[in-house]
Amino acid sequence: MELKVVCLLTLLGVLFVEPGFGQRGDIDIIEWLKDKVEFIKKLEEKLKEVEGRQNDFDALETKLNVTVDEVTRQKAEMDKLKKENEGLQTRLNATEEEVDKLKQNSAKGGPQIAFSASLANFGEIYKGPCTDKALIFKRVFSNTGNGYDPNTGIFTAPVNGLYFLSFSTYGYNTHVMGAILMKNGVSQISTYDYPSSDGSDSSSNAVVLQLDGGDKVYMELWDNGRVFDNMSGHTTFSGFLVFPA
Repeated sequence: MELKVVCLLTLLGVLFVEPGFGQRGDIDIIEWLKDKVEFIKKLEEKLKEVEGRQNDFDALETKLNVTVDEVTRQKAEMDKLKKENEGLQTRLNATEEEVDKLKQNSAKGGPQIAFSASLANFGEIYKGPCTDKALIFKRVFSNTGNGYDPNTGIFTAPVNGLYFLSFSTYGYNTHVMGAILMKNGVSQISTYDYPSSDGSDSSSNAVVLQLDGGDKVYMELWDNGRVFDNMSGHTTFSGFLVFPA
């Protein structure tokens, strides 16, 4: 609009300074005015073209801003996945250490008792909040000695001894995330994380317990708690006999 005003003012200036203006016949003046009107129309068309290009530039800038936002979001998602993978690697290293201990124990002779399972045996599982807070780990990786029951989620110690027990939990920020390791109905250790703005949380814990033959160990949710699992095995429960005692 400002450009239009400048052009029109310039044209008026030309009208009053052009040599011979006011000395022509009426017909010449009319033709002259027609030419100027045509010239103004062309200027207006050019201005519209410029304005249209400006709109295109504005639209392109908006698209670029959206692209930048999307790249930022994807980077945040990649950072989150990297953090989760680091957590999984830590748990994998811990599991390898447990396997080494189990091998050493097996080499010494004595009962061979070990189990490891994850919550989901297919698809995805969101467990909780619910009245029945027991976690039943359906996907059994190992169950030497048959101490673990995948139908109830309970590990029953076959013999007296010291047992190494560990678990990991994963969940999203909408609910309390974590679980409690129970022995004969009594809480032993736990993981816990408040609802937060970081999208998801994972944690793990482990303990060595003295168990008598027939003692029962299992996992429970917190009140209003929820955990998540899929075939990647985020929420797990494992244990083995360190030595009879």
